[in-house]
Amino acid sequence: MHDLELGRAFTLMESGPVVLVTTHGGKKDNIMTISWTMVMDFTPVFAITTGPWNHSYVALRKSRECVIAIPTVDMLDKVVGIGTCSGKDTDKFGKFKLTPVPGKVVRTPLIKECLANIECKVIDIVKKHNIVVLEAVAAWVDTTRREKRTVHAVGDGTFIVDGRKMDRRKMMASRLPYGV
Repeated sequence: MHDLELGRAFTLMESGPVVLVTTHGGKKDNIMTISWTMVMDFTPVFAITTGPWNHSYVALRKSRECVIAIPTVDMLDKVVGIGTCSGKDTDKFGKFKLTPVPGKVVRTPLIKECLANIECKVIDIVKKHNIVVLEAVAAWVDTTRREKRTVHAVGDGTFIVDGRKMDRRKMMASRLPYGV
C-alpha cells in the first residue's frame, strides 16, 4: 500500500452516475452537471450536492423542483461541456443541441437525449453540507436507446464507464424490496 494525499481520498469513492439536472428559473431553463448524487433509501428519495456556486441553484431553491436526467457515455463531451460553462450567459439546451421535453408533474424540462429522466420536488436543503434532498414524483426511461452505459466521475477529470452487469438477484432476494 502507498500513502494517498488525503485531499484526493474522495476520488476513491466519488459517486455516480454523472447526471444532468435541469431547472426552470422563471423564464429560462438551465442544465447543470452533477457528479455527487446519492440514493437515500428504497423509496424514491435522492440527494445531490450543489450550492450558490452553480447558477441553477437559485432556480432550484426558488422553484423547489428539478429533473435528474441520466446521460450515457456517448454524451460525455456534452456532459463535460455543460459542466464547464454557466447558464448565466449560455443557453445550454441550444449550445449542446439537447431537446427539452415537458415534464408530467414539474415545470422543469426533461432531456430527450438522456437514457432516463426523474422529475423531482425539493423536500429539504441541508445548507451546512450543500445537500439538496429530492423526492421523485415521476420517472421515465427510453427503452429503445441502444447505448445504456452511464459514466462515473472520478473527480480528477477522468471518468469510468459502466461495464458488464453481474446478476446476483437470487442471492439477494431476501434483501430486495418487493417488485424490484
